[in-house]
Amino acid sequence: MPQDDDVWRLVDAKRDLLIALSDRVWGMPELAYAERRSAAEHAAVLEHERFRVTTGIAGIPTALVGEAGAGGPVIALLGEFDALPGLSQEAGVAEPRPVEASGNGHGCGHNLLGAGSLLAATAVKDYLAEQGLPGRVRYYGCPAEEGGAAKGFMVRAGAFADVDIAISWHPSSFTGVKDATSLANTRIDFTFTGRAAHAAAAPHLGRSALDAVELMNVGVNYMREHMPRRARVHYALLDAGGIAPNVVQARATVRYLVRAGDLIELTPLVEWVREIARGAALMTQTTVETRVISAVSNLLANEPLERLLHDTFLRLGPPGFDEEDGGVAAMF
Repeated sequence: MPQDDDVWRLVDAKRDLLIALSDRVWGMPELAYAERRSAAEHAAVLEHERFRVTTGIAGIPTALVGEAGAGGPVIALLGEFDALPGLSQEAGVAEPRPVEASGNGHGCGHNLLGAGSLLAATAVKDYLAEQGLPGRVRYYGCPAEEGGAAKGFMVRAGAFADVDIAISWHPSSFTGVKDATSLANTRIDFTFTGRAAHAAAAPHLGRSALDAVELMNVGVNYMREHMPRRARVHYALLDAGGIAPNVVQARATVRYLVRAGDLIELTPLVEWVREIARGAALMTQTTVETRVISAVSNLLANEPLERLLHDTFLRLGPPGFDEEDGGVAAMF
């Protein structure tokens, strides 16, 4: 096992390079599946550190893998770099101050997530090389964590088929091993199609898709009383059909996000939501089409690995804070 000073020496040797990467990604916030500049920045650093880089994993332009070393186990470190809409923010300021009104921003810290994982991959790669140990270290650049579930498509394409261990992390207010509590979930768009008509002169000729969305929302709201305790259902109206109230809206789309503790709980809930959508279509004499946007399983705990990570955290101790850190904390 490496000594603590070996760990920090190898990390500190590349810290400035990876902090600069994090800052660059912060300054170019890009949404799910559109992280072209951010992915290119990660690929450039991987190539600089002599990783063998493969892009376009699973047919996704912004998914990439950097590998170094040979033989031995395959050690994967997962990084992300997608941003969130509407969270544009000036760096180093502890109050809302957008750089661009309604612009994107890294409110979830994925600029740190990707750079931190890449720094870890670089340190492990350098340690194996120094010690002459076998092993392949891979950095997985995983796009679209925020609602896109790109990792699922990467798994389906076999990108993790020969991996022996995969580790991820996320910026947080504490240092420690997170419980495997992520819920299974799926996002589905429900698009209702009716028939347009003048709402005053000929309302009897119209069939309102917007009415169907409203009835679906009411039905799902009544469903909530009878769901398992860990389940959640959220929705967002993507297309209300228009802004003219004197027109019967012929098309409307609502996106539903259904969450549950595990796939066993999730599957019947998703079918229930689908049945409610079909019922809303029947009541309004419209039709409904569904499109699955993403779907992920719940996390499965790896207890031996979690215990090892926890023991390592205890041995290394918490991060140190200087006066500058204290000044930032005082602003909150």
